[in-house]
Amino acid sequence: MRTRSVFLWMCAGAATALMFSSCSLFKKKYEKSAVTGWDYNNPKWGGFYVAKNKEQQTGPGLVFVQGGTFTMGATEQDVMYQWNNIPRRVTVSSFYIDETEVANVHYREYLYWLNRVFGQTYPQVYLKALPDTLVWRSELAYNEPLVEYYFRHPAYNYYPVVGVTWEQASDFCKWRSDRVNEKLLIDAGILSMQDIDNEQADNVFTTGAYLAGLYEGTPGKMANSRKSPYRNPDGTPRNITFEDGLLLPNYRLPTEAEWEYAALAYIGENPNPSRKEGKRGEELIMNREIYPWSINPSGLRDQRRGNFEGQFLANFKRGLGDNMGIAGGLNDRASIPAPVKSFYPNAFGIYNMAGNVSEWVADVYRQLTPLDADGFNYFRGNVFMDVYRNPQGEFEKDSLGRLKKIVEPDSIAAKQLNYQRADVRDYLDGDSLSGVTYGYGITSLINNETRVIKGGSWNDLPYWLSPGTRRYMQQNMASNTVGFRCAMDRVGSQEGNGFRTGNYFRQPRQKR
Repeated sequence: MRTRSVFLWMCAGAATALMFSSCSLFKKKYEKSAVTGWDYNNPKWGGFYVAKNKEQQTGPGLVFVQGGTFTMGATEQDVMYQWNNIPRRVTVSSFYIDETEVANVHYREYLYWLNRVFGQTYPQVYLKALPDTLVWRSELAYNEPLVEYYFRHPAYNYYPVVGVTWEQASDFCKWRSDRVNEKLLIDAGILSMQDIDNEQADNVFTTGAYLAGLYEGTPGKMANSRKSPYRNPDGTPRNITFEDGLLLPNYRLPTEAEWEYAALAYIGENPNPSRKEGKRGEELIMNREIYPWSINPSGLRDQRRGNFEGQFLANFKRGLGDNMGIAGGLNDRASIPAPVKSFYPNAFGIYNMAGNVSEWVADVYRQLTPLDADGFNYFRGNVFMDVYRNPQGEFEKDSLGRLKKIVEPDSIAAKQLNYQRADVRDYLDGDSLSGVTYGYGITSLINNETRVIKGGSWNDLPYWLSPGTRRYMQQNMASNTVGFRCAMDRVGSQEGNGFRTGNYFRQPRQKR
């Protein structure tokens, strides 16, 4: 009897231990704050939500460009005697840039959306965005077919869009940012697809308005699900915030430094680039390449043996009156811009950083910019903005559904140590500190609306194919040789997804 009772007592003890252990297994564990010890994401402890570490996904059409240092500026003799690209060393943070130039079909998609949403209420929005097809006209050339067909005909779908001003290109970037983030929210079940059919001018999705709580969208399936991580402590659904890591940064025009760095693609010169965590490539001295392709950076033709030997690596004008060569042996097979994925990509996988069309970049043009250049993420053109609040302290939308912004008051800038005014486009070159003035249209063709153009085009001689060359045009003007591509900020590791920021060493043991 005693043996049996002992056996039953042992079984009961084992069952109790199993019950407690199973309860501990099913108990939800929360990440704790390293500074307070409080739980993250626990509704009983306030519900402060912290998203798990997420790596930035690559937006549609983009390629990753790992940043670094390089010598920006001229790589050959300044035959134009402009002295506007004096070499200087700068560092560029990692970023994303379009694999190709924006094509006609992409811009027509943009126009279709504008007409569908604003066509009835604000038709001028659509009309303002139309590219200028008259840029193809010339007094002494028969280019009327290009005026009529280049932008509209399906044969030119994937040719780069031209006749677009800097202002129109910037507006396209804003529209693209909103459409990409809207789709991310729909794919995640936060918003419903039915909003696409019901979009109106007074309630259109824009990223800024959504984050400010001013967009009235229809919740998707995940938004109302109890499994959704995006809920308030009381269980009600909430809007996504940027801290959730789901939304992407805005598309924008690349800076001049970013564009030139991406064009040169010095990563292709490294014979042993870093492939995995803990291993790195060698830091090499960069060759001053003339052209942006890696197979023959000092020449215009493919030197590899085979079918492509001797072929031109870009679309350009070989000489006066020679835009494509002789029948039966066309040298670059394109008299005007070619499809955006033609010719040889550089080491980053980016197409047509020389030839095809020149491209708008974000910078304001100054001739002696190299003398003022910041060594880190150089950019001239900052106008610091602030979100507008009405007298009640509330955010507001404009007629296009975008969050209202204003130029930051100088009273705020005056309190800063790192800048003293909001509009610094002419900083040290055109402002009162520099003692330089630009009388636009009188003594100069430059003002604060003059933007930089990079890269040679289909109608340029080889000199302009070098990424270090630079030209300019007013931001409200357009040309049949100028297009654009978009860029995006990179957040997180500078080496890319799968890598950490900084060097991590094995922690040494403490001595007793």
